[in-house]
Amino acid sequence: MAPGAQNPLNPKPISLLLLLLLLPFAAAEGSKLDIHEGDANALVLFRSKLNNSLGLASWNASNCSAWAGVSCENRTGRVVRLNLTGSGLFGPALPFLCRLSFLETLALAGNAFAGPVPLCFGRLRALRTLDLGRNKLEGALPPQLSRLRRLEELVLAGNPYLGGPLPEWIGNFSARLKRVDLGWSSFQAEIPESLFHLPSLKFIDLSGNRFVGALKDFEQPLVYLNLAQNQLSGTLPCFSACAYSLSVLNLANNAIVGGIPTCISSLRELTELNLSSNGLQYRISPRLIFSDKLLVLDLSSNRLSGPIPGSLVEESERAALLLLNLSSNQLTGEIPAELTELRSLQGLFLSQNQLTGEIPVEIGNLTYLQSLDLSYNLLSGPIPVSLAGCFQLWQLKLDHNNLSGAIHPELDALDSLRILDLAGNRISGEIPLPLAGCKSLEVVDLSSNELAGDLSGAILKWQNLRLLSLADNHLSGGLPSWIFSFQSLRFLDLSGNHFSGFIPDGDFNVSTEFNGNSNEPYDGFSMVLASVSMNFAGSRQIEFNYKLESAVGIDLSNNALRGEIPEGLIGLKGLEYLNLSYNYLAGHIPGNLEKMYKLKRLDLSHNSLSGEVPGSISGLRELEILNLSYNCLSGPVPTREGLQRFPGAFAGNPALCMELSGEGCDSEASLPSGKTIGASGGGEEGWMSIGAFWISAVASFYASVVALLCSPVAREYILQAFKPEF
Repeated sequence: MAPGAQNPLNPKPISLLLLLLLLPFAAAEGSKLDIHEGDANALVLFRSKLNNSLGLASWNASNCSAWAGVSCENRTGRVVRLNLTGSGLFGPALPFLCRLSFLETLALAGNAFAGPVPLCFGRLRALRTLDLGRNKLEGALPPQLSRLRRLEELVLAGNPYLGGPLPEWIGNFSARLKRVDLGWSSFQAEIPESLFHLPSLKFIDLSGNRFVGALKDFEQPLVYLNLAQNQLSGTLPCFSACAYSLSVLNLANNAIVGGIPTCISSLRELTELNLSSNGLQYRISPRLIFSDKLLVLDLSSNRLSGPIPGSLVEESERAALLLLNLSSNQLTGEIPAELTELRSLQGLFLSQNQLTGEIPVEIGNLTYLQSLDLSYNLLSGPIPVSLAGCFQLWQLKLDHNNLSGAIHPELDALDSLRILDLAGNRISGEIPLPLAGCKSLEVVDLSSNELAGDLSGAILKWQNLRLLSLADNHLSGGLPSWIFSFQSLRFLDLSGNHFSGFIPDGDFNVSTEFNGNSNEPYDGFSMVLASVSMNFAGSRQIEFNYKLESAVGIDLSNNALRGEIPEGLIGLKGLEYLNLSYNYLAGHIPGNLEKMYKLKRLDLSHNSLSGEVPGSISGLRELEILNLSYNCLSGPVPTREGLQRFPGAFAGNPALCMELSGEGCDSEASLPSGKTIGASGGGEEGWMSIGAFWISAVASFYASVVALLCSPVAREYILQAFKPEF
């Protein structure tokens, strides 16, 4: 071969090529590492003590990677990680894990393990993460856990029966401890002093316990501090050591008093501040200005007073604030227009204060706004047309103010709106023509306003309707045939209006709630509970949800309805509440009442109903309130079935008498309101005394009037002048 010529069989490139070809096989061989025999035996014993181990059927191979939730050390095969989070496991199996002496991570959260924390866990000296959260553990923390000198994360949150005083060693047993999460358990007494000083600590969550004592300052640069839902007292410290580290500070639902010190705004990394439901008072200082990193500010349910500062965040137009909650305080003055410069706002809650003036027209600048709650204030003026600019609005609560004027048709652009509450204002005009485009509406409360006119078929566009209240307005005309034709309708309140004509007999079978398929029983009247959840990891988006707590019911009382009660209405087996009182309804009470087995409240009083009291009422075992008074009912009232537990339910029915158990209907035991007072027979001549005469005269007059009112025509003519105006 000539000098300098390259040898085509040079061994160096060939070796490199062979090495590259063999690397995948070497990696595959490494992935087939056998699990250590002793650790495998310990895991099998652990599985044998579980009451449900179907998800661990793979625990029978020699290859470590085949064992679900198990990770092994690359060279020795020793188990270093066991993660069975959310596997639905329970049984007396935990002590067998103490044989995994090389275990570094033990994560068993979200199962159903019960009993005390095993003492032998203190032997797992290599443990760095111990997560037993969301189980059913009980008792106190065993002192043996203080031997875990390498522990970095201790998570025992969500064990309601795990508690007692928190031991002092909790803050000094491991110099590596970064995370302590004991939230929503039963720990009590004072927070140990050692937790306020441990330099390595970054994350502390002791929320949902029963810790007491004055809140102290922490001396380490924490990133996350959650002490909500305890009984801590005292005043707010400045958290100076956390000025450039603390991201989340949650002290809600404690007994902290005093004012909000301006030094709190020195926490430059703060993204969430929740001081709600405490005893904070005084004015919010205009110098309390947070960094533009703040995402959530919740100062609700305190006793803060004075005006709302115009600037709460530096450079409002660039601020990232997503949620501002100042509700349930004693704030006064107008809503500052500067709040509308917080263009990122998705939730603005200023309810239950003493705010005055008009809603700023600049409110339409908040194009990301999803929930606006200004209810229970003293706001006046019209609902601004500019609200149509908040096209992502999900909840609009302006109820119980002094707002006036008509609803502008521009607001039908709010096609994402699900909750609309304008109750307790002076809103006028017709309904719902201006809101026909709000096709996502589920909860509509326009009660106690000055609305007038007939019900328009535009309501039919609200196909997701769950609650509709138009009570105490000036609405008139007949009830449309479609009024019950909403599939998800749970509560309908049209009381206190001027509706006339018949109750339409149809479409009662449309609503799944009315027909007994409700999964949300509630013993009370309507209430909407809105909740907020936030996800800042990705899109920094707030998710709004709500729970409608309402009886399944229909209220048509205080109108001018006539005719008979439709059979279909009485047969609704899902109804819990039915009120048809103060109308001109006639005819018999339908006899299929026994189908309404969930009924708790029934009011048919002050009508012209006739016939006997249906015996099927006795079959309503859930019935708590019954009122059939002031009708024209006749015949016996059976008491052997328990109807005597409703005193006064049958008053004002002269022809009714009380049936004694086993003795039939005794006129001497007749209902007091239907009983005519007879002669007393005082004296030989049989003449009545003057007092008896007047008693008899009054009773006779009363009986005559009641009998007259049992005529629907006469009843309407006489009582029309006395019908309350709304």
